[in-house]
Amino acid sequence: MSERILLIDDDPNLLSGLQRQLRKQFILVTAEGGAAALEEVKKANAEGDPFAVALSDMRMPGMDGIETLSKIRQSSPDTVRMMLTGNADQQTAIDAINLGNIFRFFTKPCPAETLAPGLQAGLDQYRLVTAERELLEKTLAGSVKLLVDVVSMNDPVASAQSNRLRDWVRRLTKELNLPVRWQLEVAAALVPLGLVAIPPELLSKKRDGETLSADEESLFERAPEAGRNLIMNIPRLGPVAEIVYLQDRNYDGTGFPSGGPSGGMIPLDARILKILKDLLQYSGAGAPTPAAFYELEKNEKRYDPLLLKKIKDVLCTRDDPCSVTVVEVPVAALRAGTLVLSDIRLSNGHLILAANTRLSEPQVERLRALRRISTFVEPVKAQV
Repeated sequence: MSERILLIDDDPNLLSGLQRQLRKQFILVTAEGGAAALEEVKKANAEGDPFAVALSDMRMPGMDGIETLSKIRQSSPDTVRMMLTGNADQQTAIDAINLGNIFRFFTKPCPAETLAPGLQAGLDQYRLVTAERELLEKTLAGSVKLLVDVVSMNDPVASAQSNRLRDWVRRLTKELNLPVRWQLEVAAALVPLGLVAIPPELLSKKRDGETLSADEESLFERAPEAGRNLIMNIPRLGPVAEIVYLQDRNYDGTGFPSGGPSGGMIPLDARILKILKDLLQYSGAGAPTPAAFYELEKNEKRYDPLLLKKIKDVLCTRDDPCSVTVVEVPVAALRAGTLVLSDIRLSNGHLILAANTRLSEPQVERLRALRRISTFVEPVKAQV
């Protein structure tokens, strides 16, 4: 994408002059006044090509430079903002820095040989900020994906359940018009992370309803803490780690961790996750039913009452069996993105992936590797 500079002034002659002097060095767009500038910013953002730098005059009718740059900061936070003014009093400079968060401050008249290096410094700053963000986002996404894959290989059942939790989170976000809750979505995917340290035979024992010793129960109780400790090692995932840690904390102050927050002091995302996680226990493989919510309502003090009602209004439906097509296919035909509706097991009965898992590329690669040395119970059911 192009790295463009937006020049903002109410004087068309000044804009034309800057265009003539700087167009050989930079890609320039001009806007006569603050309102026109905001329209240009809005259009650029919609096209996925935000401005790298915005240079605004201070004294303009209707909307001055400080207000203009402040609004550009809100809608296009990565755009580097600069001020060009003939009114270089101290208060103007202070307001521009504090409210507009400007990168450079120029006074009129400003020759091109002075302005050009400043604009180039703005472009360099924009590249630095966007490159750092892209690096962080890719590193973060890769780290989360790695943890999700580890959970999938360690505990197929828990992995399938976390996939359902993520689907519910996305549905709630859409139907309740919530701000995008990426932290809750990541937390839903990593809910079972703390179980990776628990032996598989003990996981099976727990799911089969067998009696556990006090030490064995303690391992499960402290799994959220183990998950939090792992997630805390990843930059920017501190809030996600806290959500995972509080996944079993009840609204009435009971549950794990003892002595933790209660009521509205529990983070909103943790309260949502608590309801959804417990809902899984009573929903089987299908959509939540009134009966499943009835089980939660019998212990309603454990949940935020307003959230419980809203979640019930959104999720309490029955799957329409006519809305999906189910086919039976060999394991070799499975591809990334396929929703598997039956357990995938080896011929000796060993569970590889649980029903209701949407396959990722690493999971498909694992199935391919296993096919070389083992045989599967086939065919398996999948949704198309």
